[in-house]
Amino acid sequence: MYVKINKTSSGRKKLDYYRSYRDEDGKSRQKFVERIGFIDELENKFEDPVAHFRAEALRLTKLQQEQGGIPDSISLRTEAIVEVGSRARFNVGYSAIQKIYHDLELDKFFLQLQKSKSIKYSLNDIFKVLLYSRILKPASKLSTFENKERYFEGFDFSLKDMYRALDVFNKSKNSLQKHLHHIVSKTQGSDTSIAYYDCTNYYFEITYNDDDIVDEKGNIIKPGIRKKGFSKEHRPEPIVQMGLLMDNNGIPMAYDLFPGNQSEKTSLHPILKRAKRDFNLNKTIVVADRGLNTSDNIFYNQTSYDGYVYAQTVRGASEKFKEYVLKQEDYKEKDSGFKIKSRIHTKDIQILKNGKRTNTVTVIQKQVVFYSPDYAKKAKFERDKKVKKAMDLINNPGKYNSSTSRGAANYVQEIEYDKKTGEIVNSKLLLNEAKIKEEEALDGYYSIVTSEVEKSETEILEIYRGLWKIEESFKIIKSEFKARPVYLSTEEHIQAHFLICFVSLVVIRILNNEIGSQHSIKSIIRSLNKCECSLLEENIFMFDHMDEILEVVQEKYGFNINKKYQTRQQINNLLISSKKATTPHKS
Repeated sequence: MYVKINKTSSGRKKLDYYRSYRDEDGKSRQKFVERIGFIDELENKFEDPVAHFRAEALRLTKLQQEQGGIPDSISLRTEAIVEVGSRARFNVGYSAIQKIYHDLELDKFFLQLQKSKSIKYSLNDIFKVLLYSRILKPASKLSTFENKERYFEGFDFSLKDMYRALDVFNKSKNSLQKHLHHIVSKTQGSDTSIAYYDCTNYYFEITYNDDDIVDEKGNIIKPGIRKKGFSKEHRPEPIVQMGLLMDNNGIPMAYDLFPGNQSEKTSLHPILKRAKRDFNLNKTIVVADRGLNTSDNIFYNQTSYDGYVYAQTVRGASEKFKEYVLKQEDYKEKDSGFKIKSRIHTKDIQILKNGKRTNTVTVIQKQVVFYSPDYAKKAKFERDKKVKKAMDLINNPGKYNSSTSRGAANYVQEIEYDKKTGEIVNSKLLLNEAKIKEEEALDGYYSIVTSEVEKSETEILEIYRGLWKIEESFKIIKSEFKARPVYLSTEEHIQAHFLICFVSLVVIRILNNEIGSQHSIKSIIRSLNKCECSLLEENIFMFDHMDEILEVVQEKYGFNINKKYQTRQQINNLLISSKKATTPHKS
């Protein structure tokens, strides 16, 4: 607060109290607070009225600062209007995400990258906005740019700058993964003794495949990335596939994209090879679902001096293996009908070399088989739905075609389709009773194969069960981060989009671990979104939400977010503290 000398229209001088503040754009403003009086009248009471009230203004200002910078009362103008384009509500919850961002030294990474490329716009600011928004308010890149003012701090870059930055991010995707793993290992303690791997796909709302880049002889130099292939959601649109590698603590280590029409079976080698090289990994046990359980992958794991734990199909296995599964004498009974057994088994596998599978390699693996009543109920429930659909198909074949009969057709004998239209051409259809009976016998049985023959059945099963974390990660990317459908067209921008999704996943996983994994990621995101403040008057803001998760965030990081009224400076101090990296607590 300060004293200002004003003149009336008659030339008479008066003293008034004023207060300085910054408006929503950060510009310095001044506001009338209170009339003190005319100087000629005040001279009858005070020897030097100007000096007296300036000293009083300093005292009141100091008192106000001791009380948190908040005045005892705020004058609100009832006639005030909301101007077009003005913003008075801002998110502050992103400060928790920003804390992890700086702990991971992402700011240093992008500042160094910008310096090396002599870029004038801020790569750091652009990546921050894209990451914060992917977690808190996922949208298209255009919508993200248009809503960047929702965060309390100002971010100054153009839409063109943002799209240019995507190209830069794409080129640095491998070096950024390397940087993240190094910092995570230093600050969180990455456990790479076990590495979980899985694949998923993301669809694009287009009808055509990307063209391949070919040479003059027609040889493919680089395949287009958006291709129609096997969609786990059974969508007809072109897709792009992602392979994700996760450490034993549930924190993503590396990822890569590959064309939608490429088999996921061949995706493991490149990403694991890069991870072992860039992260300097020693032996790691690769854990994956049965889709990755191939002869080539097993051979690669062994020749790379790694181990593996793979799911093994039971229904599609050899008759000898099925006999072993159904043989009851060797099972060990556990709780609630669960039973388990294992054996060490020698197996010959055929390795692809020079385009032919002529090389036979003998491997020794431990085969673990278990039976779960819950799995049995689930298998029966899923099959009953398909059988019911198969019966309807048999009775009403005209209702179905090759696409709509998916799943049910497996239980119909000798079904045939028109190659052009996809319509069912044979009318005399029968239910495949033998297939149903065979499946019923195997309901509830599951198998795992591993190179780790010295580990117990319980240890192997426990290792395999950790695969749910990577499945949950894909759900987070698709549901919470709304990564699909993807509205980008160039491969560079598509690659950058999924890089942002990957880093967002690393950040939210670490945040989840730090504030308590008992809180779901969905609930954490919801709470951070609700941590907002509204500009009341001058530079005074009001917070209006507090919950259990925000209380933990406040206690963990020392953020003052439960105080209802705060000044701009107090909030800025909070955000400044969120940019201070925590000293590494693990080595």
